[in-house]
Amino acid sequence: MNVHVREIGAERAQTRAAKLGIAAASGAVLPFAFAPFGVFPLAPLSYALLFALWRGERPSRAFRLGLVYGLASFLGGVHWVYVSLNTYGLLHPLIAGSMTLLFVTVLALFPAVTGALAARLQITSGAVSWLVALPALWVLIEWLRGWIFTGFGWLSAGYSQTDSWLMALAPVGGLHAMSWAVVVTAGALVTLALGDRRARVIAGAVAALVWLGAFAIRGVDFTQPKDEPVSVALVQGAIPQDLKWQPSQLAPTLNLYRSLTRQAAGSRLIVWPEAAMPVLYDDISGWLGDVAEETAARGSTLVLGILVGTPEDFGNSVVAMTDTPQFYTKRHLVPFGEYFPVPGFVRERLRLMNLPHIDAEPGPSNQPPLDVAGERLAVTICYEALFGAEQLHYLPEATLLVNVSNDAWFGDSIMPHQHLQIARLRAAEAGRYLLRSTNTGITAVIDPRGRVASTIPQFEPGVLKAVVQGFTGATPYAVVGNWPVITGALLAVGIVVLRRRRGPSAETPPPAASRASPRRRS
Repeated sequence: MNVHVREIGAERAQTRAAKLGIAAASGAVLPFAFAPFGVFPLAPLSYALLFALWRGERPSRAFRLGLVYGLASFLGGVHWVYVSLNTYGLLHPLIAGSMTLLFVTVLALFPAVTGALAARLQITSGAVSWLVALPALWVLIEWLRGWIFTGFGWLSAGYSQTDSWLMALAPVGGLHAMSWAVVVTAGALVTLALGDRRARVIAGAVAALVWLGAFAIRGVDFTQPKDEPVSVALVQGAIPQDLKWQPSQLAPTLNLYRSLTRQAAGSRLIVWPEAAMPVLYDDISGWLGDVAEETAARGSTLVLGILVGTPEDFGNSVVAMTDTPQFYTKRHLVPFGEYFPVPGFVRERLRLMNLPHIDAEPGPSNQPPLDVAGERLAVTICYEALFGAEQLHYLPEATLLVNVSNDAWFGDSIMPHQHLQIARLRAAEAGRYLLRSTNTGITAVIDPRGRVASTIPQFEPGVLKAVVQGFTGATPYAVVGNWPVITGALLAVGIVVLRRRRGPSAETPPPAASRASPRRRS
């Protein structure tokens, strides 16, 4: 008897270990669905494996499986955090590695909590769970990850589909509508593999409806181009991050940008990247005025990223060098990059280590578009491209989107490619061209459907010239934002859970004791 019990225990342990291994493997392949790899079918396949692993598991086991999945996926997808901390932040490899692992672990808690909640709510088994409740719960937790603790929506499911038919859903329901379509597809795959015949037919119909529906609306235009196109030039200085702020580099940087701007002159709009000048605006306002006057003589207006204020009280800003300069100040700051939510003694330690320790000041939340070159520019700086809903206050007044960034902090990693992919979705959500000027790349022009129209090579100084059009009107997403998708997801989870609690589900077999005959029970 004891031998038999030990054998059963060993088999269960092997099964659990195998499931954890599959969770790790399925999480590890997920980043390959995103840029720069772009194998978008891997996303629903990866999520489908996780959903299948959660089938019938207790909350604690579902939590562990989700945690392992999240650790593998986020370690593979956002490992570039280490590059910024170690290579450019000059932190010791052990400290940088520990901080990166801590960050990845916090992100991994989101799929872990999703699994535990799904198990607690009994929505891990059956077609209704896989096709309705579990995808809806995933979308809700993903949305929560996008704003809680200031938010970090990197590797949200929808971003994996910028090159698939599902991109057509961006102007209709935004990122989270695309994510829902991905995880519903994952649920359909699980149902096709594990459901009965009727469930498989339903799953096939649902998947077809999602993908063919997206295909059918690909050609719908929700916004309209203005009559007159506008010529633009995006400047890429390609100054390495480890050199940028050295005092000896100031004169070469000024000369480089003046030279590149002369090449760009003649374009009606010239855009420099985030913090292009390694000094405060007031320190070189005279020099900038000379450059702006020189470009204006050739019909150009300069828009640039620069810090504005004093060394102790500054904002990360974009300045339009019009007759009266116009300013936009970044409002969604990067924690531990632009502000430090830490006690005073930690801040002092950062100062002693010669690391950034002074908080930038955020700008107001309702800043208007900048009026430049006959267009109204909706400006975002770097990390702000991640927050689609925060840009909706610009619309429909804004006619062009402008994102300036400095991805030099992450070297030759996958991060700049992922960041460009995120920007592509913002363009599609708004139905407008997006002009993306970056220090080391990827500088790009993105069209209103989220397609990259043109780029210039990374890590090379250059000017990207293009002719674009401002757009008017509003996409459905610009009008309603995320609320229809989030409300729908809440209703889907709530209705399924209430139905389950009213009585046993037709999809879930009754317990063995209730199936036994009276004679056998006695």
